Amino acid sequence: MSRVTPAASPRRDARRNHERLLREARRLFAERGVDAPLDELAIRAGVGAGTVYRHFPNRDALVRELYDSGVAELHDLASDILGAETGWRSVELYLERLGAWVADQPYLPAVMQRVAELDPSHRPGAAFEEAIDGLVGRAQVEGSLRPDVTAVDLSILVDMLGSLGQYGREYLPFWRRQLTIVLDGLRARPDLTPMPVPGQRFAEFHDMSHKKGPKPAR
Repeated sequence: MSRVTPAASPRRDARRNHERLLREARRLFAERGVDAPLDELAIRAGVGAGTVYRHFPNRDALVRELYDSGVAELHDLASDILGAETGWRSVELYLERLGAWVADQPYLPAVMQRVAELDPSHRPGAAFEEAIDGLVGRAQVEGSLRPDVTAVDLSILVDMLGSLGQYGREYLPFWRRQLTIVLDGLRARPDLTPMPVPGQRFAEFHDMSHKKGPKPAR
């Protein structure tokens, strides 16, 4: 049986507090926005206000960590999506997994916007461009995805599906109806309606997606 040293226990407690604060911050921001009082975060997490500020010296530090942890979650999803047996299955998983991920975290747009204001040069999402381009290309080569769809189109559709989270958890059992409609619209077939305009560049979409929506009060 391993012995717990006096130094190990405080570190373990600090990690638990940190994880609890992040978990409760996600819930609080989903309900009240990213400018919700941090005193309320302390109450929800069952810690003192001083503990909040020891882990996050200010609100921006908390928002930045929520953003970076979200990017890490996307990396965790990538292997299953990109390793699917067919290109079309990758498209399905991309929309399904990411759409559900966004719908379950309605605070994300405000977090993305705040980080873009804090540090416009922080662009970890741009690292996904090559992977999504490859996913699209693979499905188009196999003839399953309509040939005029781009990585930006799929990313916009993730945002659209994810926006269903605004209706609350009561709607989440039904959102796959919209997913099914979207997937049918993406399938390659001979009677496609031509796209009315060319697609947007990924870099432009990335910047736009980090600035969308009304600015929260500061």
